[in-house]
Formats: sequence, C-alpha cells, structure tokens
Amino acid sequence: MTVKITHTAEIQKFFEEAAGFGNDNGSPRLKRIMLRILQDTAKLIEDLEITQDEFWFAVDYINRLGARGEAGLLVAGLGLEHFLDLLQDAKDEQLGRTGGTPRTIEGPLYVAGAPIAEGEARMDDGSEEDVATVMFLEGRVLDLDGKPIAGATVDLWHANTKGNYSYFDKSQSEYNLRRRIITDAEGRYRARSIVPSGYGCDPQGPTQECLDLLGRHGQRPAHIHFFISAPGYRHLTTQINLAGDRYLWDDFAYATRDGLVGDIRFIEDAEAAAKRGVKGRFAELEFNFQLQKASSAEDEQRSRRPRALQVVGA
Repeated sequence: MTVKITHTAEIQKFFEEAAGFGNDNGSPRLKRIMLRILQDTAKLIEDLEITQDEFWFAVDYINRLGARGEAGLLVAGLGLEHFLDLLQDAKDEQLGRTGGTPRTIEGPLYVAGAPIAEGEARMDDGSEEDVATVMFLEGRVLDLDGKPIAGATVDLWHANTKGNYSYFDKSQSEYNLRRRIITDAEGRYRARSIVPSGYGCDPQGPTQECLDLLGRHGQRPAHIHFFISAPGYRHLTTQINLAGDRYLWDDFAYATRDGLVGDIRFIEDAEAAAKRGVKGRFAELEFNFQLQKASSAEDEQRSRRPRALQVVGA
C-alpha cells in the first residue's frame, strides 16, 4: 500500500520549521535551498517507496564518501558538473554570448598558488625521467578576433605517469606538474612537462562502488586542466583531452567536448630531440585558447570553492 503525506499542510509546516523558517536568523538563501531539498527528498522517498534499509545505506554511503574526500569525484561521475557547463552554455546562448574556447569541468584536484613564470616554465620535477615521455606544450591566448592577449594567466595542472596529482599524492614534490604561466607580448605560453596518464577511480572507493551499481566504469582519458584569465576577459575553466586515448570519448566525467581534443604528436628523431635538449622519444602539443570579453567584474572571476586549496603544506 502506498501512503503519501508530503502534500499535507502539517508536513509542509514541519519542513519549513526544520529549514529555519521559524526564526529571523541565518541565511535566507540557504533556508530556501534546504526547504527544497527536504521537500524533494521526502517526495522521492514516497514516490520510489524507499525502504528504511535503503535510507540508512544512503546515509552510511554519504559518510563514507565524505571520509574519502570523493564528493567532487562523484558529482563529476554522475554528470552534475557537466550539467553546470551545459546550463551555462544555454544561458550564454540566450544572451547571444557565443564563440571562444569551450568550457568544461574543473574537477576536484585543483590547488591554488602554483609557481608563476613569465612566458615559459618547466612543470615536472624530474622524478619520472626514466619512465616519462617529455612533452613540450605551447600555444597562444587570443581574443575572439584572433588578436593576442598579453599578460594572461595560464594556470595549468595535470597528473603524472601513474595518473596521480601532486598534493593529493604525497610521494610527489610540492606543486609538481602545476604552474602558472604569464603570456608574452604575442599571447604565447610554453611549458616543458611530461605526457600525463589518464586515471581511474579507486576500485575500493565509494565513487566506483556507485558506478559499479550503475553498470559504469570510472576511467578518464589523459588530460590537462586549465584556468585562463586576463583583465577584461571572462575566466575560462577548461581542459585538453589527448587524442588517441581509449577513453577520449568515453570519459566517466563527461569532460571531453568538441574543440577540446589535443592532437599530441610523438616524435622519434634524434636530431630533433637534441635540438630540444632531450634524449629519445618526446611529444609536442600546441593548443590555442580564445577568450570572450567580460561584461562585468564577476565574469573575470571564477567562484572560489572551499575545495580549491590555497597553499600546499599550509
């Protein structure tokens, strides 16, 4: 027998009280959000006839998800972060704001405060020289007319050959594979790094546990994250996903988009390597970014989320 009570005045009043509407303190915005969460959750429990066991399993799952710090991973895996991009795309289109490099998800592994370099930088600490392929990455930051933007900040980060990120992987040095590069007069940035590996969710973690129950894998292609910013231009959050990766168009986090595939070239030429100052096989990748003009100060700034760590080792 299905019993539903969420529509009653008594239950609605109860949820309003629980959401803080019975007092003048706190945040009105949070109260509205919390009330909607309570109402929608209760309706879901009723409509899908959620059992007591299922409810408390979900509570335990949330506890385990938080303890492992995987909430950011799960929202990406469930497509919610990609949905935010699609929603912003739709808002921009409605306002006639089109063009430029596509946005895509930030992911949960950004760390603020990476070392700054003018024009070019080396990103790796040399710890994987015996196993990594050296990668030379360069490109330009341009406006929508193709004119260079000098003084733009290219904030980039990526995984090592094992698919791990510095700070979260304590075996790596501070800010390994994380840099900020200021573009030169031609809007150009250059970086020497290593070819990153894709990664998968921890098979024993709660994110993969959920994906298993959905019949899905938790793999990502090799990719490089970027924040691109410049005075007077909209902040761009995006990433390059590397061509040829088996998960390029099967990314569990739904980050691969048209216009964001990097055509990485592997070169096995001793003379070319010598000119680059390396030995053996190396890779080259060129990628340009186009920024939209900002319409307000908010357009230039990305929202600072609590998970965006400010200082490594602080």
